[in-house]
Amino acid sequence: MGILNVTPDSFSDGGKFEMRGDALRQAERMMLDGADLIDIGGESTRPGAPPVPLDEELERVIPLIEQLHDAQVPLSVDTYKPEVMRHALAAGADLINDIWGFRRPGAIDAVRDSLCGLCVMHMFGEPQTMQVGEPAYEDVVSEVRAFLEQRVVALMQAGIAKRRISVDPGFGFGKAVVEHNYALLAHLPETAPRGEPPFAAPVPILAGMSRKSMLGSVTGRAASERVAASVAAAICAAERGAAILRVHDVAETVDGLKVWAAMRDATRRS
Repeated sequence: MGILNVTPDSFSDGGKFEMRGDALRQAERMMLDGADLIDIGGESTRPGAPPVPLDEELERVIPLIEQLHDAQVPLSVDTYKPEVMRHALAAGADLINDIWGFRRPGAIDAVRDSLCGLCVMHMFGEPQTMQVGEPAYEDVVSEVRAFLEQRVVALMQAGIAKRRISVDPGFGFGKAVVEHNYALLAHLPETAPRGEPPFAAPVPILAGMSRKSMLGSVTGRAASERVAASVAAAICAAERGAAILRVHDVAETVDGLKVWAAMRDATRRS
């Protein structure tokens, strides 16, 4: 999943693709580099980011969806606003990626009757405050899984088919930088609802760690210098069964995954 932020203030690429022509060129570049889908975001959700007015988010996102609607890959929209979800689906979006886990009033109603995919994310608190102080968990893995189970059940009880749903443990969203994030990565399969009815099979996991502070805390590098660390994190997630990898650096991640896959396949043959 290639990240396309059309915002002035995203933590890593804010302002780079705010102009529509730049955004379209970046989408085309990511598709050529091997992106399987594009995730469009019109509001930064970095820690401390201020909310964006509805009309402004719609203006950033909807024309871009309309222009990319005939692209060769599905389009995802990163939003928690039900009104944006409705307009995005009408414009041709294929997936709604909601950091609030479809908890906002009207969010489930906005997506229930469509055929789109849904990604449910775990977030401790909200973007403005989620990293203020020290996020506290007794067991971060089990608590994230319990939250995701609750949200998936709520969607299914609303009549949404399980096959439409994926989950995201929410790296960097209300997590202690090293302790919680790396526990979630190490135990990634355990964050997905599975094993008990109605979860006879695990729900697919989306992992989004690209350029985040959990990588900077280990490498000491700024966001723009975390490409290698991001590729390493993506491979770690793939090894642990992630179905979708949300990344800024598509070409580098694809190359890294090709090497990992070649090694995996050789191991299976031996």
